[in-house]
Amino acid sequence: MSVLAPQRAPSKAAEPVDRQPRRRGHLAGLLLAAPFAILLLGTVLVPVLYALYLSLFTERLSGLGFNGPEQVFVWLGNYIGVLSDKAFHGSLGNVALFVLVHIPIMLGGALVLALLLDSAVVRLRRMWSLAVFLPYAVPVVIGGLIWAYLYSPGIGPLAAILPFDPLSDVGILPSVVNIATWQWIGYNMIIFYTALQAVPRDVIEAAHADGAGPVRAALSIKVPMIRPSLFVALVFTVIGSLQLFTEPMVLRGFTGSVSSAWTPSMYVYEAAFIAGDSGRAAAASVLLAVVCALLSAVVMRVSSRRSR
Repeated sequence: MSVLAPQRAPSKAAEPVDRQPRRRGHLAGLLLAAPFAILLLGTVLVPVLYALYLSLFTERLSGLGFNGPEQVFVWLGNYIGVLSDKAFHGSLGNVALFVLVHIPIMLGGALVLALLLDSAVVRLRRMWSLAVFLPYAVPVVIGGLIWAYLYSPGIGPLAAILPFDPLSDVGILPSVVNIATWQWIGYNMIIFYTALQAVPRDVIEAAHADGAGPVRAALSIKVPMIRPSLFVALVFTVIGSLQLFTEPMVLRGFTGSVSSAWTPSMYVYEAAFIAGDSGRAAAASVLLAVVCALLSAVVMRVSSRRSR
């Protein structure tokens, strides 16, 4: 009968040898993360801190003005000025209306198109998905110029077909919504369609076996199972909608219905590059970033509750 020898406790001298691979792994991870950290620091953190710094100062002429403008610390003066500016209030109202109209139409249309492509109703799926996705490949400025031509009275065909002037004060918001929806519906459709491909087919077949039709299976099974993708698209759409700039900026050259501060981003552009007030522009940018962060947090909170 053999007697098992007692196991020896690992010696303390072997610990540094065992820790070397771990240290090398940590070092390799830091080296791999270093480019991203540098880009994040240089393109996000530093500009944000610089914007916060600029928002606390303003330029004023000293004496008779012969010495040129000088930086004056105003604390929250720029924020108070922006919040009390009626032009900024109007830009927030325009963006709020744009969000309320654009997001349901665009995301709802993208979801319906993705469900149609995922079902057996639509043939030639690749051709249709490519046709819907192509507007996203067109630069926003080029697309805006094309739609501006179509909207122009006496030149474009849409001005004679539509019951209202698309470039008037009443029609400018639907015109901007149409351009943005045309630009982004295909992009979000591809996201939803890709998420639908991950839905287990046996679950859908079981639903059909239980008597559920295509619409009931889509609403009760497919849509709930791709809910995370829907909320992620909603978050990015809200952020992008609050930063609306290119579409109304292009249409501004064709109509007087779009003012220089029609959206908050245009308000920032006018303050920074036309009025030369970098402090006011930085304060408006910080306020816009805070609004984006708050709305994103609300959407993510709702999505987490829905997931639970």
